[in-house]
Amino acid sequence: MSSPGAKPSMKMQKKRRLPKPRNYCFGCGPYNRTGMKLEFALDEETGLVRGIFHSSGRYRGSQDSLHGGIIATLMDEAMGKLNRLDRIVAPTAELSVEYLKPVRLERKIVVEARATRQLGRNYWRESTVSDTDGTLLACGKARFVKIADQDTGIR
Repeated sequence: MSSPGAKPSMKMQKKRRLPKPRNYCFGCGPYNRTGMKLEFALDEETGLVRGIFHSSGRYRGSQDSLHGGIIATLMDEAMGKLNRLDRIVAPTAELSVEYLKPVRLERKIVVEARATRQLGRNYWRESTVSDTDGTLLACGKARFVKIADQDTGIR
């Protein structure tokens, strides 16, 4: 029994890795039955994220074009994948999208993202959406805020 006011001794325990939770994200989660199941390639050497998406009628907006919210989702997902390069967990804090031209349905589009700067816990990224001919259709910027290290889960 310890005396009053004495600090309790703490035994060091081995850290154990918790199982990785299943990803139910609407944009990229393979376990979301109704999600988009987006996939992107991450080039660690150039720091570029790239994905090709087929703009199906399921995501129809006005004027037979892809819904603006889906375009924003595509860019947000692409920019979020850059967190893997930085090995951080960082949700989107701000997102802005400039819609330049309609994204026609039933066509392939290219979504790209790159990092622009980092300050403290803030990470800025930019993204573009183009058609397969290279015509720029939309561009966006976002700020992500680090809440944890990816490998350790330490907040």
